[in-house]
Amino acid sequence: MKVLAILLCSLASVCLAQLPKPCTSPPLLSGALMVSTQNEKLWAYAKYLYDAMGQRIRLKELGTYQNKSFTYDALLLYRQAVMYEIDEKNHSCKKKPLKAEFHPMEIPKNATLLGQAVVGSSSAPGQGLLVNTWWGDLPKNAGKYMSTVTEFGCIPVSTSYQTAEYGWVVTSLFNNIIGISDPGELNPPPYCQQEELKDHTKEEPTDFFSFFTNKH
Repeated sequence: MKVLAILLCSLASVCLAQLPKPCTSPPLLSGALMVSTQNEKLWAYAKYLYDAMGQRIRLKELGTYQNKSFTYDALLLYRQAVMYEIDEKNHSCKKKPLKAEFHPMEIPKNATLLGQAVVGSSSAPGQGLLVNTWWGDLPKNAGKYMSTVTEFGCIPVSTSYQTAEYGWVVTSLFNNIIGISDPGELNPPPYCQQEELKDHTKEEPTDFFSFFTNKH
């Protein structure tokens, strides 16, 4: 009986040890993402650079918003509370206050595990990707969110969350690379560095999604 009890305890410990845990993505990432909304008002594709250590993000976007096409290039410097809207073609930019808080790519500690799955096939090595899907409540009871990350490395795959105006907002990330090939892209271009901070009457971005919508 003691042997059986020890065996059951050992098996339980192994199972508990294998349960996925909330995690934080690598501090330096680059890749691409797509954003779409449930009400079909927005579709966007963007290349991104992400620096959690310096709290900097660069987004180069193209897409449609309310049936109008757009392109957009933004450098977000959270520690300085400043954002640059960059026009590389004309060598010009606008410097604006950044009111959003920096949120690292991570699964919050209070998130609930929905399940683990293989994207692709588990029939043979290299044919599938093991991912974990989590869900939880947005701050201030704003709704629900659901995030999927890889089991190994905590690389973001997709995030969905609720908004009152757009319904569910879905962000899918792909071609992710750990590291940044050109860190200089996370600094303002020379023609932007003398730009003065301007107070705009238009509402400034206050969260990640508003970078895709408030500029129009």
